[in-house]
Amino acid sequence: MKLRIKAYAKVNLTLDVLSKREDGYHEILSVMQSIDLADVIEFEKAKEILFECDHERVPKGEENLIMKAFNAIRDRYFLNEGIKIKLFKNIPLAAGLAGGSADAAATIIALDKLWNLNLTEKEMEEIASEVGSDVPFCLKGGTKLASGRGEKLQDLEGIPLNLLLVKPDLEISTKEVYTEWDNSGFKSLNSTFLFVEALKKGDLLEIARNISNDLERVTSQKYRVIEDIKKSLIEKGALSASMTGSGPTVYGVFNDVEKLVKAYHDLKGVYPFVAISKTIDKGLEIL
Repeated sequence: MKLRIKAYAKVNLTLDVLSKREDGYHEILSVMQSIDLADVIEFEKAKEILFECDHERVPKGEENLIMKAFNAIRDRYFLNEGIKIKLFKNIPLAAGLAGGSADAAATIIALDKLWNLNLTEKEMEEIASEVGSDVPFCLKGGTKLASGRGEKLQDLEGIPLNLLLVKPDLEISTKEVYTEWDNSGFKSLNSTFLFVEALKKGDLLEIARNISNDLERVTSQKYRVIEDIKKSLIEKGALSASMTGSGPTVYGVFNDVEKLVKAYHDLKGVYPFVAISKTIDKGLEIL
């Protein structure tokens, strides 16, 4: 039996960093949103562990969240199963788009089905939380209010958004960005409450005005290109522009499709990754 799963990326429509926790993580409040950019992963039962990827720089060991999810399930349920995994990578690495987390979420779903584990939703959420902070969101997807370190989720009514994603030639360490945040003396902008209120009204202009990311202040201070991309997106017709996660990907929200397409063609040759995307209501899709 072979299983193919689409693992969708996410953007942070808001990200408030509230405090550092005793466990080393940070207390956050964020509106997380699935988008239609996706990795595709094939899973097949095997006697041994085989992991292939069409992107040469994707790590194959324990640092890969796919393998972390695989090992977490095997160890938790005392299993001695193998698996063959093929990853077709479309979400850029270290980009703030939760590509690794989405792949891990897909792995949890795939192993549950292939190994007939019949995991409960609670068990899946516990495994996801153990693997990484964004993995619980990627299991569910859609539009969610995330709190705690990102694992506590509440459903929100989303709104269709057209986005242009732009990633400069940088890869950002989330851990380093949070360390710099702690040393910066910055306080949270606390934008999430206003954003959620705007979302409830369905007012696109107000939603765009309240898109915000605390970590952008840290990353853009170190890498001027973040501000350059934001400025360029606004000049090309975006209602607003923001960094997602710890960066460095920046997205612009457009309500004019012609301007969106023009901006895509203008920026495609300038930055290594430029993609038109839209919001969706799921995190995973079995093909």
